[in-house]
Amino acid sequence: MENIIEVRKLYHSYGKHVIYEGLNFTVERGRIFGLLGKNGVGKTTLINILMGFLHPTSGRCLVLGEDSHNLSPETRGKIGLLHEGHLAYEFMTIAQIERYYSGYYHDWNRDWYYELIDMMGLSYNHKISKMSCGQRSQVVLGLILAQNPELMILDDYSMGLGAGYRRLFLDYLTEYVKNGDKTVFVTSHIVQDLEKLVDDIIFIGKGGYLLQTLLIEFMDSFKQYRFKNGKGVKLPGKDDIIKNVEIIGDKVSVYTFESKEPAREHLMKKGVETVDFEEVPMTLEDAFIGLMGRY
Repeated sequence: MENIIEVRKLYHSYGKHVIYEGLNFTVERGRIFGLLGKNGVGKTTLINILMGFLHPTSGRCLVLGEDSHNLSPETRGKIGLLHEGHLAYEFMTIAQIERYYSGYYHDWNRDWYYELIDMMGLSYNHKISKMSCGQRSQVVLGLILAQNPELMILDDYSMGLGAGYRRLFLDYLTEYVKNGDKTVFVTSHIVQDLEKLVDDIIFIGKGGYLLQTLLIEFMDSFKQYRFKNGKGVKLPGKDDIIKNVEIIGDKVSVYTFESKEPAREHLMKKGVETVDFEEVPMTLEDAFIGLMGRY
């Protein structure tokens, strides 16, 4: 498969504060990639680097085969970007903003735009400033889809949106990539939305800690086990096997990529009692918290 995005040995810092150190990953054509990480780990910084708005301290980022800090106008025209919210030229009307954007893109498809607009039942002379946040998000999504970009980069598309508008985004993104020649790179604070959307997930933490995997493989292999925490019980700590530990009341939860019996044996060798040891089913949000921690 062709790589649409390639990040190699990326290092970036603000003074002494290191954001990434040796970050590596690839994004293949025709996939929906979800970028997951807690607040402050540099998700938006990474998108700024990919778009060439920010030059990394060192390392290399290729987007559609070009260095991200030197993207040609032709390549930029193949990228649809939603950057931290649903901002638009609010003084324009629905029709005016479509005409304005259409002049910048050779493959403009106004049908995508007006399909979403017509769902709202508004006059094409309706001003964007008089729309709700959700309605403005439909305008922005329509404008991005009408660009017919090879690569769509969405930085927290869910910001300020209710469940109905978020579902609209998900449905249209799924339709957008169905032919296999389009790629979506997306971040969202609503982790559960991505569970039914993405093919691949990339986890980043402080300093650029990274896990890249197929979503289905991650959900199948990452486990949560729970057992009782009695008085005097030695509690487990994180190590190469145990990725995280949570204690709530008299219950201990451990998160690991090990299957049930090997995980239990590992804990017992460390002197941990495992009374009523059981696996607990997880959503993607549960697994994200289990891998990355709550805070």
